[in-house]
Amino acid sequence: MRRYLILLAAPVLALMLTAAEPPAAPDRPLPDATQEARAQALFKDVRCVVCQHEAIADSPAGVAGDMRRLIREEIAAGASDQAVRDDLVRRFGDYVLFTPPVRAGTWLLWFGPFALVLLAVTVLMLRARRRPVEAAPLTAEEEGRLDEVLRNEKLRRDPDATSPHDGR
Repeated sequence: MRRYLILLAAPVLALMLTAAEPPAAPDRPLPDATQEARAQALFKDVRCVVCQHEAIADSPAGVAGDMRRLIREEIAAGASDQAVRDDLVRRFGDYVLFTPPVRAGTWLLWFGPFALVLLAVTVLMLRARRRPVEAAPLTAEEEGRLDEVLRNEKLRRDPDATSPHDGR
C-alpha cells in the first residue's frame, strides 16, 4: 500500500516542482545614489504584471525582479524617467503604470466609474420623481356589487393554509 502511495505522489511532486517560478535574482543597487533614488521612485509607480496589485518594489515575482533590473539598466544608460515609463508602456501596455495617461484608449478607465455613478444617480432621481399611480375610487354601482358578492359568498377556510397562531 505504501509503495502505491509513493508511486502516486511522485508525479504530483515532480509537477509541483516544475511549475514553481524560479526566485528572482537578487537586486543590485546602482552605484550612483541619485540614480538609485530615481529607480526606487519608479519602482513604486510601476505595477507588477504578475501580481497586478503590487508595485514592483514590493513584489517577489521573478518578472518584477526583471523589471527592476531593466529600469536600473535604462537609468544607468542615461534614460529619463519619462523615457523609462514610455518603454515600459511600449512593452507591457498602459496597465503597467499605476496612473496611466489620459487618452482615448484609457477614457473608460478614467471616466467609467464617474459615468456609472452619474447614471445611477440619474436613474434614482427619475424613479423618485415618478408618482405612484393611485387607484380610482369605486363607483356606487361597483360598491353595491362588491357588497352583494361579500354577503352572498361563504368564505371557506383553506385547509392547507396555516397561521403561526393556529397552535400547530
